[in-house]
Amino acid sequence: MEEEWLLLAQRGETEAVNRLVATYQQAVFNLCYRMLGEYTEAEDAAQEALIKAVMHLHTYDPERPFKPWLLRIASNECIDRIRRRKPTVSLDGMGDDGAWEWQAGHSPNPESEMLQHERQAQIQQLLGSLPPLDRSIIAMFYWEGLSYTEIGEATGLSIPAIKSRLFRARRMMAQLLVEEGVYAA
Repeated sequence: MEEEWLLLAQRGETEAVNRLVATYQQAVFNLCYRMLGEYTEAEDAAQEALIKAVMHLHTYDPERPFKPWLLRIASNECIDRIRRRKPTVSLDGMGDDGAWEWQAGHSPNPESEMLQHERQAQIQQLLGSLPPLDRSIIAMFYWEGLSYTEIGEATGLSIPAIKSRLFRARRMMAQLLVEEGVYAA
């Protein structure tokens, strides 16, 4: 079914393009939000990435998975934005925007919600300390559930390079948690 939409979208069928955008806009936004750490900027980056993808649909190879191709465009957009940033950037602002999903089945408890919010803010801050490419890989692997192969297609990296970057990023984040006294070594 997706292949059909893609072919129609490549031919310029407006309904097919709209359907693709509707299907993937949340995944693109989530990646942008995790990379940029700011809701409004993530919205702008996601919109720009989707526009670029639609404008370059003719370059998409239907023999390859679409989602990694699209997320590569989003990741590149975020990396460009990060490079243009000034050195001091606030990574605060984990709002009720849906980027961090609440787990169904847990009854709301003010104390647990506060702790969850603090953990999410801490994770976002730790992600912000990573290089942009590593941030992108972490988001694709853990939040988007992409395989090493799909991440490789999205980033142009080899599977061993992806595994190495994931390992180093996790180690760096754990080291920062220990240094901040959150967890004992």
